[in-house]
Amino acid sequence: MLQNRVTPFGEIVALPGRGLMMGNRGVLHDADRRIVRSSQVRRWIACVLEFRGRHRRVMAPNRYTELFFLDEATAFGAGHRPCAECRHADYQRYRSLWERWSGASANADLMDATLQADRIAGGRKRTYRDRLPNLPDGTYIAIDEKAWLVWGSALFAWSDSGYVSRRPRPIRDEVEVLTPRASVAVLTLGYRPAIHPTAE
Repeated sequence: MLQNRVTPFGEIVALPGRGLMMGNRGVLHDADRRIVRSSQVRRWIACVLEFRGRHRRVMAPNRYTELFFLDEATAFGAGHRPCAECRHADYQRYRSLWERWSGASANADLMDATLQADRIAGGRKRTYRDRLPNLPDGTYIAIDEKAWLVWGSALFAWSDSGYVSRRPRPIRDEVEVLTPRASVAVLTLGYRPAIHPTAE
């Protein structure tokens, strides 16, 4: 089993679930297909699984490492954003909402630099605290070291193969937020990420 599944904490793990999305952070593996770094570049993107009939050998030598996410919300939680090539319409929607939030024009380099500062601190996942009522649908939070998706009136527990349990969304709790602040702002302005059907 290859170590190429990504959790909402941004960790790259060896689990069987493939999920609905692929992405990359550069070349992370060695010639034996072992992960040797958590990222190589600051352009962390989330892609569709199929695009224009292209085929790749997963984790081929000296090629970018294919990473897999349960869904788009998981990719956002880990710190990725939509790919500008295979998900051009989603990228443009994300960028447009980003510009509304920031009040300035944005391009991929600017967004990637901001997301890099939002997601990493001292080589570790950067999180922040906020009140649960302030958080939009599609945000990931951590409770008791487990990742939970905020969606509607409930919280859904992440697993590599789907959402395994749900609990009512508390009204007043302050929580640890996994999704970077900039992506939370984009979600707040109306971006609806693709969610695994086990949450519906």
